[in-house]
Amino acid sequence: MKILVVDDEKDVEILFRQKFRKEIKTQNLELVFAFSGQEALELLEKSNPPEVMYIFSDINMPGMTGLELLDKVKERFPQIKISMISAYGDTENYNKAINSGAKEFFTKPIDFNSLKEEISSLLN
Repeated sequence: MKILVVDDEKDVEILFRQKFRKEIKTQNLELVFAFSGQEALELLEKSNPPEVMYIFSDINMPGMTGLELLDKVKERFPQIKISMISAYGDTENYNKAINSGAKEFFTKPIDFNSLKEEISSLLN
């Protein structure tokens, strides 16, 4: 399964590759990264239908926010599941994300066990 991680902080890629090392090695998971909402949309539009099954996006990013990305993906690619993450576990962002169609909402620091359960549920 191909997962797209969208976050403006580039060190997130190293963290995700470490945490999902086993899943990547066994080829159960392929991670791709975009460092802006716009880059994420461009990546999704490269193949029709997109190869990505799940998106994990930060909410607070310069340019297009994660919530704006969520709206655009839900409009163009309704089959793709999206979970959002924020450093701020505030009710407003949570409600906006869930009401806009996010599958789940995580707060930083990421609970990778919960995220792995979330991804596993998509495979079943």
